[in-house]
Amino acid sequence: MKEELLVKLTDKNDKAACAFADQIIAESQDSDRWFPFLDVFASLLQHPKSLVRNRALYLLAANARWDEQGQFEQILPDFLMLLHDEKAITVRQCIKALAQLGLAQPQYTSMILSALRDADFSAYKDSMRPLIEKDLAETEALLTPKQ
Repeated sequence: MKEELLVKLTDKNDKAACAFADQIIAESQDSDRWFPFLDVFASLLQHPKSLVRNRALYLLAANARWDEQGQFEQILPDFLMLLHDEKAITVRQCIKALAQLGLAQPQYTSMILSALRDADFSAYKDSMRPLIEKDLAETEALLTPKQ
């Protein structure tokens, strides 16, 4: 099953792979059915294709709510590494997925906020930086405790 899952999520047909990931994400809203495959999703964070890395971020974020044993503690460093991804779109997807992760698992909020504040986005094109900064501000607003 894990091999089949990997094949479907990394299919050369991006449309099919994305549709399959969307199905998993939707099912993960109501059920922990896909949570046992967290390690498979986490392995995709290092995939050479940015589209696959983006899928992995959302698959993990969608399943964060089911983590009662603290498994995300092992995954979070790899997740946060995508704040420094070569592709600006992956950085944006990471920031958005971190919001979802932090809301589902508040114990990681301070680590997430710290990583967001320390991230340097100056290497990205001028056209992308304002979008990244907007995503960053939205995620910080969602995760920062209200006084």
